[in-house]
Amino acid sequence: MDNIDFNDLWKKQTVSQSNIEDLKNRLKQFKKASLRSIWKTNIMLFATSAFIIFIWIYYQPQFISTKIGIVLTVLAMVIYVVVYNRLLKHYKEIDTNLTNQEYLQKLIEIKKEQQFMQTKMLSLYFVLLMLGICLYMYEYASRMKLHLALITYGVTLLWIAFNWFYIRPKQIKKQQDKINLLIGKFKEINSQL
Repeated sequence: MDNIDFNDLWKKQTVSQSNIEDLKNRLKQFKKASLRSIWKTNIMLFATSAFIIFIWIYYQPQFISTKIGIVLTVLAMVIYVVVYNRLLKHYKEIDTNLTNQEYLQKLIEIKKEQQFMQTKMLSLYFVLLMLGICLYMYEYASRMKLHLALITYGVTLLWIAFNWFYIRPKQIKKQQDKINLLIGKFKEINSQL
């Protein structure tokens, strides 16, 4: 029973070949878009970190809180990118020679990794980023009048909250919908075997 040739079964199945090709094309597009997203994220967070370090070097902040804020902000980005890049391995393992079951298994692995990123890592990223930004801003806010400092912190924290409560859930739902659709299609074809 362990020596089932899925490639042979795949070719003999009753599912139309055009549906299979369409599904493979969707998977190929998903992989391409996901890899592009990883590279964009890498570039954007690297550029942002480089800019933050440039600000540190050029403006020479005086307060230790500012320096800790910069370190926390850059650390948040580095941790996020390092863990996010683990998805690269999963996407690179998807190729055209896999069986239906192997495609399904790879997609499930990607979904689990995405869920980890969307829950634990994104939470850690936002907490470190918020702490880093608040500590960074303290030196400059301390030189402002109280009402301006409160407005500055208020707007900053509002922007972080908007990202956390509105943009983040939309992005997560979009990612989950894409992968769930592919998993559902592969499960459907797999059940027909």
